[in-house]
Amino acid sequence: MQFEQPSRDTAAVWNGTVPNAIDARVLGMVVVTAGLAASINVPYGGLPMAVAAFALLTGGGVACHLLGERKLRQLTDDLVAWWSAAGGEIEAVTRSSNGMRTEWRVHTPDGEIVVGGVALVPITRLSVEWQGISDTMAAGEAAANIDRLAETLYREIFEFGSNS
Repeated sequence: MQFEQPSRDTAAVWNGTVPNAIDARVLGMVVVTAGLAASINVPYGGLPMAVAAFALLTGGGVACHLLGERKLRQLTDDLVAWWSAAGGEIEAVTRSSNGMRTEWRVHTPDGEIVVGGVALVPITRLSVEWQGISDTMAAGEAAANIDRLAETLYREIFEFGSNS
């Protein structure tokens, strides 16, 4: 009896998901910053005012991170789905992190594409890095021009990049 081995082609197909990337380091930074800001209220408004300020600042900071992470994940998903539909060979998308950046690594036969940024809503920026060269833009601008951005990156990465 022979067992069929999965072919390399079927094993190297992206399953269509981009993992969540809620980052504990960013949340920790939010809590520490909220604690420091709230502690200023102790001499002026007392402990109840400081606790209220801490709760308000922490809640707002967590919401900003969740919205920023959602925006970056959606942009990553849109880019990878566009590249895959255009014929780019995507093996997998995994979550990684570098410093305070939230990142996803898009694994291709020609190397990794790193897509990410700082996941805090007011300052959320999308960064795409391929072979040491990166491009950064505001997340809102990237979302408004996602098709043009995906097409440009596809040409650079999958068409020109695979020829070099």
